[in-house]
Amino acid sequence: MNRVRLLWILSIVTILAVVLVSCKPAATETPAVVVEEPTEEAPTQELVEEEPATPEKATVTLWTDPPGGGEAATCFSQTVVDPFNEQSDTVFVEVVYQPEAWNAIRTALAGGAGPDIVDTPGPSFVYELVQAGQLLALDDLADEFGWGELFVPWALSLGEVDGKLYSIADELETLVLYYNTAVFEEHGWEPPTTWDELNALCKEMEAAGVIPFSHGNADWRPANEWFVGEYLNHVAGPDKVYQALTGEIPWTDPDFVRSIELLNEHQQKGWFMGGLEFYYTTGWDDYIIALATGEAAMKIEGTWVAGALIEQIAAGEYGDNDWDWVPVPSTSGKAIFDLGMGHTWSVNKKAANPRAAAEFLTYFFSPEVQARRFRECDLVPGPVRLKADALEGIDSRMAGMIVALSEASDAGDYGYTTWTFWPPKSDVYIYEEIERVWSGEITPKEYLEGLRAVFDEEFAAGEMPPLPTR
Repeated sequence: MNRVRLLWILSIVTILAVVLVSCKPAATETPAVVVEEPTEEAPTQELVEEEPATPEKATVTLWTDPPGGGEAATCFSQTVVDPFNEQSDTVFVEVVYQPEAWNAIRTALAGGAGPDIVDTPGPSFVYELVQAGQLLALDDLADEFGWGELFVPWALSLGEVDGKLYSIADELETLVLYYNTAVFEEHGWEPPTTWDELNALCKEMEAAGVIPFSHGNADWRPANEWFVGEYLNHVAGPDKVYQALTGEIPWTDPDFVRSIELLNEHQQKGWFMGGLEFYYTTGWDDYIIALATGEAAMKIEGTWVAGALIEQIAAGEYGDNDWDWVPVPSTSGKAIFDLGMGHTWSVNKKAANPRAAAEFLTYFFSPEVQARRFRECDLVPGPVRLKADALEGIDSRMAGMIVALSEASDAGDYGYTTWTFWPPKSDVYIYEEIERVWSGEITPKEYLEGLRAVFDEEFAAGEMPPLPTR
């Protein structure tokens, strides 16, 4: 196109633009795009259509404890939150570190605030928040996002209160008996399967100057309930625990009394960390190191501690020491695994954008993300339908726990953890009042009479967490 023709066309466009502007009402006189006639000094510029503005992401807050140090402390953010924020065009998850996060969450919720996504220590705590009107019912979101397809059949039922879904269970877990393999080999000891074998073994360990159990509650007072629950389920048996939880028999049943008497005997003999005073002053780092160094030979704790044992012991920092696990002994010797949930996830009733929170939870509980978190963070997955190859690359001991728990669940050989299946007031009673037994203020029978009174009141009020049938 020659220059004369170009100038002619531009002149016509300019005239039309002026005419159109002059025809507008005066109140709306806004200049349209003005195309200036090009000159030698001002070359022609092409009109470029602007890209539409990117919609601002909805921010969803999540509170958690500050990292304790090391790569594992930030693994959740690195393997779950950061990848989610990168792939989502609509939601940004902000992780807020709060010292003693659970206490901070409870306080904030009571004041009508708090994070959008609420993380609790277990289903029994969810009931308390639902009763206070602080959590959002998730049934509609579960339907919209297809959560029924993500989880195993019984999982979502554990989050129901009064027939409505308020929480999603995370970290399907159980408790096992960990032991230092080097110490056992040195003394020729075999892992026990019955309580009689365990009692005899603890006496041998005491005679050899080895602490039987590396236990303590300095960092987490509810650790007390780990042992109460294990002794109830593995001495009296899970069938009786189920009968008590369904109101068929009282907590003062003689088999339950014997369970607490045995727990008290073990505590009084100093088998828990060498004495009651040490039990109360020993925290996470100290009891992990005690087992790693062989100062203590065994430990009853949940699957959640396996990752720390791999990091602390298998890394070789403590010489040739290593660890393995067996089921917690039972009266009959039968392997029993107490079913538990490490955390639950809910949505704050005051959340500004519940759908945004649900989008993150759907991503978090996808089989791919759960498997990745298991591989990279040593965190046991939630009760989701994992793919067959999900356990590839997992430490064989940890994978073995998940397989054993799954098989026990299918066979009905499982017990009930206190923080998952007891109502909230009963759960608090369990871990607080057992210390009065250990101090000699009350007897095991009096302890169970008190539990019966609290439990019966909650049971009559219908304040029971969902319970899988046997």
